[in-house]
Amino acid sequence: MTPCRVVTWNLWWRFGDWARRFEVIAAVLAEAAPDVVGLQEVWARGSGVDSVNAAGLLAKRLGMHWAWVPSPAPERWQRKLDDASAFGNAVLSRWPVAGVAHADLPAPSSGAPDGRRVLLAALDTPAGRLPFFTTQLSAFPGRSALRCAQVRRIAEFVAAHTPDAGLPPVVTGDLNAVPESDEVRLMEGFLTEPAVPDLLLVDAWRYAAPDDRGITWSRGNPHAAVTGEPDARIDYVLVGTPRAGGAALVESARVVGDRPRDGIWPSDHAAVVADLQLGAPVFVGPGAA
Repeated sequence: MTPCRVVTWNLWWRFGDWARRFEVIAAVLAEAAPDVVGLQEVWARGSGVDSVNAAGLLAKRLGMHWAWVPSPAPERWQRKLDDASAFGNAVLSRWPVAGVAHADLPAPSSGAPDGRRVLLAALDTPAGRLPFFTTQLSAFPGRSALRCAQVRRIAEFVAAHTPDAGLPPVVTGDLNAVPESDEVRLMEGFLTEPAVPDLLLVDAWRYAAPDDRGITWSRGNPHAAVTGEPDARIDYVLVGTPRAGGAALVESARVVGDRPRDGIWPSDHAAVVADLQLGAPVFVGPGAA
């Protein structure tokens, strides 16, 4: 089996003191020592040889490969800060990125488009090719129906890009929804019919310490407190169930980036770290010793 440490983190784009926040984000990730990272709200500026991408900067610091996809509709975010930077999702990986794909998610029926996407990075791990996904669902508490529609699109995309043989998918992201919500239950497929038949995703937090609530959106964080929303776990590492061709078994989960350093909070979200074991599963039949 191959150890695989996965992190998911919403980096809060270029809000707040983003330059100092970036340094704290880089330090937290270096200490966490992940093998794979799913990132949301990642900024990029410029084009061609003059372009700068936060994911690329982090990858260089951490000695990792990276992939990124911009939002097709970043205007709502850009207007908030009068900032023309791009906005998107990214993957960092200790292992080579063998392929990249993405899909657009359903948008609100009224108002400004969200520009949400799901990103796939196919990773060549020692245990085989890992289909690794990261995404961000629409925000606002009243948009459960939209998030359910987005989950269905993500599930279709995950199923279409997960080969029948090999490692199961790992899906990361800011789902903007609590574990008991319709959209998260639909994504997992255990407490309700899965969005795609037989696509079951285990919430890695089930393997965390029993007394740890796993809060990633906290009133203790001043960037989150201003919204008036209660403490919640809205960021996830979801892992496909074992198959004959391979497994990604969850060993533990924890939260990092949930406190300030030198007075600087790294993001409005905390990050989730999940330790997995990748490889061929061992199926023990009835009566085996």
